[in-house]
Amino acid sequence: MTQTVTRTFDILAHALNEFPREDAIGGKKDGKWYTFSTEEYNEKSHQFAMGLMAMGLKRGDKVATITTNRPEWNFADMGMAMAGIVHVPIYPTLGEDEYKYILKHAEVKVLIVGDKKLYESINPLVNMLGGLDCICTFEEIEGARYYEEILDQGKSRKEEFEKELEEIKNSITPDDLATLIYTSGTTGVPKGVMLTQRNLVSNFVAHAKMHHLGKDHRAISFLPLCHVYERSVNYHFQYKGLGVYYIGNLSQIVSAIKEIKPHIFNSVPRLLEKVYDGFVAKGKELSGIKKGLYFWAMKLTQHFEYYKKYSPFLKLKIRIADKLIYSKWRAALGGNIVYIVSGGAALQPKIARVLGMAKMINVEGYGLTETSPVITVNNPALGEMRIGTVGPILEGYEVRIANDGEILCKGPGVMLGYYKAPELTAEVIDENGWFHTGDIGTIEDNKYLKITDRKKEIFKLSGGKYIAPQMIENKLKASNLIEQVMVVGANEKFASALVSPNFPLLHDWAADHKIHFEDNKELIQKPEVINYLQKEIKIVNKTLGSHEQISRVRLVCEEWTPNSGELSPTLKLRRNMVAVKYQHLIEDIYSVGHGKEVSY
Repeated sequence: MTQTVTRTFDILAHALNEFPREDAIGGKKDGKWYTFSTEEYNEKSHQFAMGLMAMGLKRGDKVATITTNRPEWNFADMGMAMAGIVHVPIYPTLGEDEYKYILKHAEVKVLIVGDKKLYESINPLVNMLGGLDCICTFEEIEGARYYEEILDQGKSRKEEFEKELEEIKNSITPDDLATLIYTSGTTGVPKGVMLTQRNLVSNFVAHAKMHHLGKDHRAISFLPLCHVYERSVNYHFQYKGLGVYYIGNLSQIVSAIKEIKPHIFNSVPRLLEKVYDGFVAKGKELSGIKKGLYFWAMKLTQHFEYYKKYSPFLKLKIRIADKLIYSKWRAALGGNIVYIVSGGAALQPKIARVLGMAKMINVEGYGLTETSPVITVNNPALGEMRIGTVGPILEGYEVRIANDGEILCKGPGVMLGYYKAPELTAEVIDENGWFHTGDIGTIEDNKYLKITDRKKEIFKLSGGKYIAPQMIENKLKASNLIEQVMVVGANEKFASALVSPNFPLLHDWAADHKIHFEDNKELIQKPEVINYLQKEIKIVNKTLGSHEQISRVRLVCEEWTPNSGELSPTLKLRRNMVAVKYQHLIEDIYSVGHGKEVSY
C-alpha cells in the first residue's frame, strides 16, 4: 500500500514501504564513504526526536542547525519534524551580528553546529545570548556535547517516550509550522520565513514529477541544505527513492562525482560556469587537428534546442561530435548524468546548450524562499522545456504578471508570513492572497516564464546567494573616506563596489602624507590612496557574511550629486544611471585577469 506523504517525515515510512535501500543517504569521512540504510535512517530519526524530548524540548520549540552538508542533518531535520519542533537552518558563512540576531529572534533553545571551526567561532556568541539551553556538534569535539548523545538518550529512553512521540506524530497536520528560514532584508535585518508542512510537501511532491529517476539511481547534494532550494530537492530525491550522497566541502565535488557516478544533482550557475570553463580549458590544452575537432564540436552545441528536429547532415555531425568529444564530457561528470537541476540565478543559455548537446539535460527553475521555493520549472517528463526560460508553472500554482511587470503567484507553497513581522508580510502578500515576488518577467507562448529584470534592489550572485546592497553600502559609507558607493555583482561570482571618495578629506590626507597630485583622476591612482581604501574595505568585510564581502573595488574621480545625475533630489542612489555611466569599470571588474582587490 502506498504511503501518503503530507508531512516531511512521512517520507521515511514511504521509503520503507516502497523502496528500502542500503544507501538511502551517505557521506564521506576521513576519505571514505559511509552510508545509512533506509531502516537506519528511519530508526535514527526517531531516536533523535525522542532524544530532543528527553532534553525537555516541547512541540513548537525552535532548534537551529549551522553546518555544511552531511547525512546526519537528515536525522535532526526529520526528528524535529516528527516531534513538532521547528527547524531553523542557518548558513555556516554568516557574520556575528546575523547569528546573534537570528538565534535571539527565533528564540532558539538548542543549537547544533557542524565542526570544530564553527563551534569555536559560534560558542562565544552563544554564551552572550540568553535562552539557549545548549550547543551540540555533529562532529566529536572535546568539551562539546556530541549529537550522538541525543541519539543515545532517545535510544535508552525509548520506552518512556515512544508512545508520546507517536501521539505527537499523529497530531501533526499539514498546516503546522515546520521551519523558519531567515533571508536577507533590504535593511540588513534578516526575515524569518514561516513555512508549514503543506508548504514544503506540496512543493517537492509537485517538482518530483518532472523526471523518471527513482530507486535505481543516485544523487549528490552539495548546495547548502539550510537553503530551501537544496532542502526541497533533497526531500524530492528521497521521496523518489534515490540514494543521496552529501558533500560538505565544495573542493570534493569533482572526486565525489567520479566516485558516486550520480544520475542527477542540484546546482547553481556559478558551478556550471566552472564546468563549462573546464571544458573550454581542456580544448585549449590540445593542438593541431585534435584542437580543431574539439572546438568544432563545441561550436556545434549552438544548434541545440530541446525537441528540435535536426537535418540528417546535422544529425551525422552531432553523432561524430558525441563519439569524439561529448562522451568525454559525460565521463568527466561520472558518466551517468541524466539531469542537472539549475536554480538560484539565471543560467547562460550557451551553458544549457553545451550540457544539452552532451545529453546532460539542464532543468532550470525559479522560486523564492517565501514560495517553498519552486514556482516554475522546465519539465522533461511533460516535454515542456525551453532554454532561456525558467519553465512552465508548477502544478498547483497560479502566476500572473502585474501591470508593472512584477511576477505574482498563488499556491500551496506560499509562506504563512514573516515571523513576528505582520507588517512586512502585508507588503508582499496582498489582500487577494497574491505573493509579490519583486521580480519582473513575461510569459512566452502562454506557458514559459522568463525573468527579465528585478524590481527590488536585492540581487543574487551566480552562486545563488542574495546580496542586499543598501545594507552593505551603508556600512561602507560609515567610513569617513567613502562619500558614495554602489555595490554591484548581479549574476556574477562575487560582490564588488564602485566608490566615490570623500575628496575634501582625501585632499587633506594626501597633503599630510606629502602625496602630490594634479587632479582627482591622478589622486585615485596613487598606491597610498588605494592601500588606504583597502584597509577601510577590509574592516567592513569582517562584519559581513563571506558571500557579502566586497572582493574588488574601482574608485571614480567624480563626486556623485543630484546635479550630475548619480543621486536623486532626495540623495538616493540612481543605480541604473550609475551602472550606465560606469559600465566600463564594471566590465573591467569582472573581466578575466583583473584580480586586484582595489584599483581605480
